[in-house]
Amino acid sequence: MPTPTPDAAPRRRDKTHYLYLAVIVAVLLGILVGFLFPGFAKGLKPLGDGFVNLIKMMISPIIFCTIVIGVGSVAKAAKVGKVGIMALVYFIVMSTFALAIGLVVGNLLHPGEGLHLNPADVKSVQKSATGSEGPVDFLLHIIPKTFVSAFTEGQVLQTLLVALLVGFALQKLGPKGAPILRGVEHIQRLVFRVLAMIMWAAPIGAFGAIAAVVGATGWAALKSLAVIMIGFYATCLVFVFVILGLVLWLGARVNIWHLLRYLGREFLLILSTSSSESALPRLIAKMEHLGVGKSVVGITVPTGYSFNLDGTAIYLTMATLFIAAAQDEPLSIGAQIGLLVFMIIASKGAAGVSGSGIATLASGLQSHRPELVNGVGFILGIDRFMSEARALTNFAGNAVATVLIGNWTKEFDRDQAERVFAGTAPFDEATLIDEERQPEPEEVAAK
Repeated sequence: MPTPTPDAAPRRRDKTHYLYLAVIVAVLLGILVGFLFPGFAKGLKPLGDGFVNLIKMMISPIIFCTIVIGVGSVAKAAKVGKVGIMALVYFIVMSTFALAIGLVVGNLLHPGEGLHLNPADVKSVQKSATGSEGPVDFLLHIIPKTFVSAFTEGQVLQTLLVALLVGFALQKLGPKGAPILRGVEHIQRLVFRVLAMIMWAAPIGAFGAIAAVVGATGWAALKSLAVIMIGFYATCLVFVFVILGLVLWLGARVNIWHLLRYLGREFLLILSTSSSESALPRLIAKMEHLGVGKSVVGITVPTGYSFNLDGTAIYLTMATLFIAAAQDEPLSIGAQIGLLVFMIIASKGAAGVSGSGIATLASGLQSHRPELVNGVGFILGIDRFMSEARALTNFAGNAVATVLIGNWTKEFDRDQAERVFAGTAPFDEATLIDEERQPEPEEVAAK
C-alpha cells in the first residue's frame, strides 16, 4: 500500500465557511430591512459600530506582536530600515499615481455640472475637518504620551513606533532577548485566537451596518449623484485590476486574481463594515501565511494603512472636481496640478484620522480652496457608499505592496505562495496563525 501524501490527508472541516455565508445573508437582509423599515434600520447602527470597535480593539496588540517578532528576529537592523524606506518610496509613488488617475477620470466625466448644491451640512463638514492635523502636529502625534498609551488610545502609528523600539532593543539584547521574543510569540497566538472568536459576531455587525446606511440614505442621494459614484467605482476597479495587476505581475510575477481570490473573505468583511481596519489583523496573518517574511509584513502592512491610501487618493481628486463643477467654479489645469501636489501632502497628514476620506477632503479644500468647502456637504449623502470602494481599494493596494516589497527584499517564499493559491496549504481560520512558524528566508539561507 502506498503511503498517503500529506496533501491527501483528511482535513478538518472549515466551519468558518458557514460564517461568511452568514455574512452574505446578513448583508442582503440588512439591505431589505433598510428599504422596508428605514426608521427601525437607523437604530441598528450600534450593531455595526460595536463589531468594528471589537476589531479595532485587537489592532494595537496584533501590530505590536507582529512587528516585535519580525524586527526582533532579524539579525541586522539595516534590513528593517531598507524595508521601511522601500515601502515609503513605493507608497508615495502609487498614491501620486492614484491622485493623477482621479484627476484624469474627473476631467473626462465632468461630474457635478448643472447641480444646485444645498450647503445645509456645511457646519457638520467643518466639524469633521477639525479632526485632521498639519504635518508638524502629525509627526509629533506619532510619539505617545507614555509607553502604554499607544495601546490604550488605539493609535496605529504610535503602536508602530513603540513596537519598532522594542524590536530593536531585542536585537541589541541578542540571546538574552530570546525568552522575551518567545513570550511575545505566545501572546500573538492568544491575540489571534481572541480575534477568531470575535469574527463570529461578523454577521450581526454586517447586518446592523448595512441596514443603518440603507435606512438613512435610501435611493434619493444615489439618483442625483450616480455619475460620480459609478465613475469612482469604475476608476477603482481599473486601478486595482489593471494598474495594480500590472505592477504586481511585473514586480513579483504574481497574478492579481489569485491574490484577490485568496483575500476574498477579507474583502467581504470590508464590504459589510466599510472599514479596511476590520481586515487589518487578518491581512497580517494571511500575508505571513502566503510566504512573505514576518519583518516585511510587520513593517509594510501597518505603515501602508497610514500612508498607502490609493482609494482615498482617487476619491480626493474626483470629489474635488465634482464640488468645483457643481458650484460653477471649475478648476483650470494649473489649479488641478497645484491641488494634486497639495493633496499628496494632505492625504498623508490625515493618516490615522477616523473618517479620513471626508475629513481630508474638507480640510484640504479649507486650506487650499476655501470657497469650495460649502459644496462638501452635498457629497456627505453618498460618502458612506463611496467609502466602500475607498476601503476595498486601499486594502488591495496594501496587499499588493506587501507582496512586492517581500519579493524585492527576497523575503517572499514563492513555493509557499503557489501552494496557497492552489489550495494545498489552506489558511487556518481557527487560529489565524501558523502554529509551526515558517523560517525566515535569511534563516533558510544560513542553514
